[in-house]
Amino acid sequence: MEIQQQPTKSRFRRICVYCGSSPGKSPSYQLAAIQLGEQLVDMVPWKKLLEIITWAQLGIHDKPVGLLNVDGYYNSLLAFMDKAVDEGFVTPAARHIIVSAHTAQDLMCKLEEYVPKHCGVAPKLSWEMEQQLVNTAKSDISR
Repeated sequence: MEIQQQPTKSRFRRICVYCGSSPGKSPSYQLAAIQLGEQLVDMVPWKKLLEIITWAQLGIHDKPVGLLNVDGYYNSLLAFMDKAVDEGFVTPAARHIIVSAHTAQDLMCKLEEYVPKHCGVAPKLSWEMEQQLVNTAKSDISR
């Protein structure tokens, strides 16, 4: 008897995904993108991805950044990040922001299980309050 697993509701309302402008040479990249697309998807350019990582480091948001590491595509980037931690250029808390997996299903599980680790950053509430003050000041200036 085969047991059907019921899909669980994600804690995320939106997920942004970086996609290259080419499908790549390996058919496995396209297959993985289709599988991930069936579960999500919003897409962001590489520059925006790095910005999102920076915002997480600053405590502006508590979201992880997930890399679908098909056929080890991101191994070099992940090794670079690990080396930066080993050499003291990146904190372990900042490295923790980036999660990776080889399949869309595993990546979604890791994203769901992610718990942020803050290290000396301003709380999210202070960023939100600052943005409100900036927006109010801009509004006052325009009057």
